[in-house]
Amino acid sequence: MTKTAITVAYGDGIGPEIMDATLKIMEAAGAQLDIETIEIGEKNYLAGFTSGIKPEAWQSLNSTKVLLKAPITTPSGGGYKSLNVTIRKTLGLYANTRPCVSYYPFVQTKHPVMDMIIVRENEEDTYGGIEHQQTDEVTQCLKLISRPGTEKIVRFAFEYAKAYGRKRVTVMVKDNIMKITDGLFHQVFKEVAKEYPEIETESYIVDIGAARIADTPERFDVVLLPNLYGDIISDIAAQITGSVGLGGSSNIGDNFAMFEAIHGSAPDIAGKGIANPSGLILGAIQMLVYIGQPEVAERIHNAWFKTLEDGIHTGDLYKEDLSKEKVGTKAFAEAVIARLGQRPSTIPAVDYNKESSKRIEIKINETKIAKKELVGVDVFLHFYKDHKNADTLGNGIKNIKSGDFELQLISNRGVKVYPNGNPETFCTDHWSCRFCSLKMDKPGTYADVISITQQLTDAGYDVIKTENLNTFDGKPTFSLGQGQ
Repeated sequence: MTKTAITVAYGDGIGPEIMDATLKIMEAAGAQLDIETIEIGEKNYLAGFTSGIKPEAWQSLNSTKVLLKAPITTPSGGGYKSLNVTIRKTLGLYANTRPCVSYYPFVQTKHPVMDMIIVRENEEDTYGGIEHQQTDEVTQCLKLISRPGTEKIVRFAFEYAKAYGRKRVTVMVKDNIMKITDGLFHQVFKEVAKEYPEIETESYIVDIGAARIADTPERFDVVLLPNLYGDIISDIAAQITGSVGLGGSSNIGDNFAMFEAIHGSAPDIAGKGIANPSGLILGAIQMLVYIGQPEVAERIHNAWFKTLEDGIHTGDLYKEDLSKEKVGTKAFAEAVIARLGQRPSTIPAVDYNKESSKRIEIKINETKIAKKELVGVDVFLHFYKDHKNADTLGNGIKNIKSGDFELQLISNRGVKVYPNGNPETFCTDHWSCRFCSLKMDKPGTYADVISITQQLTDAGYDVIKTENLNTFDGKPTFSLGQGQ
């Protein structure tokens, strides 16, 4: 078998220990790998590389296109960006998959029947990290959901379900509140689902969906989520299997992939030789399937199952009435190696068939270009006068207009406060002033936007930003103020 080039990052904290264990298991199992090693993480941060990665590391990644990564430590304090997010977004790793499986009775859990795959969108949502402080009292984080980004992850979830014989895909969103962003995610899900009639579908509002996962995870199969919800729920799901330390994940793009454990670098136990390498082992198993060595992946996975069945457990899993031997990182790896070629007797053995070992390739539809018309503008002001009285602000700017655009309402943190607002509504120093025609049916031009902002500035108001109000094919594509 021709060796496959991969990039390996040993990471921080327990990273080097669990990576050594994982690589030894793969070598013993017959994995054909040509390994390039890079240094990422804490040392790079402290050396002045605020992204946590040096240029030469990118060269390796661009060459091999596959990264097996141990956990890293991000220094506390400002100025440091998440390296995980940086790698995912830079390399277009749009799909994060996290198997969440119970191994009862060998790993204690309140949910003995659980075999769930979390498919998380990996590039968009609030994880763009686009944040600003806008006033003394208000900050913002932009939530970005795109149609092509959503279509890619939705199609990936359905293709994954087909490849691995899964029966149902469940989407979780919050489109009862975020009707445009989460609404788009849900709408694309429903559109794509029609192309996979053989797969059951269902949807949940994410809060009750999370509650159902925590209560009855056995009813779920493949769960699809936008980025932020996926990050939170995948950790919940991993924890209720019995241990986050058993979670491995893959991050898949069109041309690149990264594989890792989902847990952190655990610096408090680094160097003690007691860390559980299972999360990284399971991440490496996903990597082996991805690079076309499913037989090796199957051999390791079943040997790992057999090790758990035989009661060979690291300290985080060890229970006197359940386990037979407490071992450290190195000894656990040796136990897995000793069981290569064996299959579990209680835990169902895995069989990575040819279909599941194929890379999932996604093609998305071209975006339909709609007729776009400017029908108004929201102008955001930093205003702190007269005990934040909305009427003071409203009466001060009510005569500002341009063309058919004139002041229709003012909202504060999304709630209408002028005209005829409720005096009990709590207000901050951050105000959204909506200028448009009364029925929002008369298009204007950007010159109207400029004129309005100039008039506000000339009148002494502090303009923070503007958001254009557009219709697409005649349909309004902006939210109303609460109470409007």
